Amino acid sequence: MSAAPMPIFEYGNPELLEKIPLGAKTILDVGCGVGALGAAYRRRNPACRILGIEIDPEAAAQAKPWMTEVFQGDVERHPMPFEVPEGVDCIIYADVLEHLVDPWTLLKTHAQYLSPQGTVLVCMPNVEHWSFVARLLTGQFDYEEQGLLDRGHLRWFTPRTMAQALAEAQLQLSDATPRPAATDKAERFVQAMAPALQALGVDPQEYLRRAMPIQVIWRARKSAPERMEVSATMLAPQGGVSDVRVLEPLRALASDSSIYASVVPEQAVRPQLGEAPRIAVLHRPLLQGEDGRRRLRALMDQGYVVVSEFDDHPSFMEERGVRLDELMTFRGVHAVQTSTPVLAQALAAENPEVAVFPNGIFELPPVRNFREMEHLTLFFGALNRQNDWAPLMPVLNEVARAVGDRLRFRVVFDEGFFAALDTPHKSFEPSLVDYAGYMRELGEADISFMPLGDTPFNRAKSDLKFIEAAAARVAALASPVVYAGSIQDGRTGVLFRDPAELRAALLRLLAYPEATRRIADNARAYVAQHRMLAYQVEARANWYRALWERRAELNEALRARAPELFA
Repeated sequence: MSAAPMPIFEYGNPELLEKIPLGAKTILDVGCGVGALGAAYRRRNPACRILGIEIDPEAAAQAKPWMTEVFQGDVERHPMPFEVPEGVDCIIYADVLEHLVDPWTLLKTHAQYLSPQGTVLVCMPNVEHWSFVARLLTGQFDYEEQGLLDRGHLRWFTPRTMAQALAEAQLQLSDATPRPAATDKAERFVQAMAPALQALGVDPQEYLRRAMPIQVIWRARKSAPERMEVSATMLAPQGGVSDVRVLEPLRALASDSSIYASVVPEQAVRPQLGEAPRIAVLHRPLLQGEDGRRRLRALMDQGYVVVSEFDDHPSFMEERGVRLDELMTFRGVHAVQTSTPVLAQALAAENPEVAVFPNGIFELPPVRNFREMEHLTLFFGALNRQNDWAPLMPVLNEVARAVGDRLRFRVVFDEGFFAALDTPHKSFEPSLVDYAGYMRELGEADISFMPLGDTPFNRAKSDLKFIEAAAARVAALASPVVYAGSIQDGRTGVLFRDPAELRAALLRLLAYPEATRRIADNARAYVAQHRMLAYQVEARANWYRALWERRAELNEALRARAPELFA
């Protein structure tokens, strides 16, 4: 799937986008405009059926490329112009309800179309915003083309009256998130008004809380499932693994309004939702000896089900001097989550409660490569891989000398790889600030070089680098170790088994750049269809809930497996 360009203007409400349930199968965007929100969400969940209703004919026409279906018309006359036999998982009103004659009736009507766990999202201007009062006091309450005083506004809501409207529609309120703006001006205004507020019996600080948000985003549900909190720790980001294994899955879970998901230091893990189910996910923890037992007891004493998130073979720790017989990372927790079946098999020897969640892409990045077909850039971005690439470096240098400027190299992290390249057509970035920066660097290349030698450690690795390259529409040039399980050779990537095959494959990619781009397009389509995080968020949430339901059984198994924890 080659990505269409994004709409010509920037999308302006990222907070609303974050709150659309990532795993939704059908969403309805009421007042979809030109489709910016739908386009942004489709990059996260390409399989979702995205429906739009828009009254403006010109905007509706512009929205059609980004939506599954668009109805041009008045939503109050045609509240559900689509067939939705399984219901709608999320209905979105982004600055819409205030433009309607009877928003209360529309909410009640639409609530009937929600799926059993369906969500309503409302982004609403806050009529209690301090600027309304300031305008009234100065005699400047004049309608404008857009903003709080948009001349199209027919209705006004405070947070209290919006909550009441949702309740009248038989919706269960999940949360309300304020969107403050110009907070310094709000504070100065309230400070100036403090004597008058106090004379009226209004606490200035309480008024500031109500008057600061320019908008409020509401989430409400057709039914209210039991809340759950998932608290995760995270090692310092390195090469994107922390983002893919911790940050992005937690971000995905948080899009479900029944889940409170956060990344916190281990010592700061504390229950936030009373007696609600609580899961603690420890990222690659080194739990050893009495210190490890102390840390685990601290979490279990607070009632947590403890999960170890680990995506490397246990031999990784043994090679670094860790005694596995003293290690509690796997056997001392209730369950383990990992990225591949091979790893799951290795970890099951220590703990039978293992779940496999393959690495997934949170969002397809914008396409920004294959701009100069006569020059292709090969990307290499890895750490500690000299044993894998060193035997292949003579071939890379041979091809580089033969084709000259037709092959350029972009290297991230590995200075040894960069130094070994015998070509002037190379550049090096020793470190990147964040994962987004890594993906930008990758996305500007055309070929991604992914060698892995055939070792037990490498065989347990995941195909993360392939799905990252594929998501960015970059052609993978990879070893069969790990990648043969994901790449269709010649269709979604190119595999090489030895230096001779590498030489032939690289020369072919350079000689036929249009075919190389087709391979990259196919790979992006594969990720869009099969490897998006959106497609596994429900399974993750269900597994955590199932662990909680089985916690008595898991505690007994843990006591038998690691009795020293309970000494």
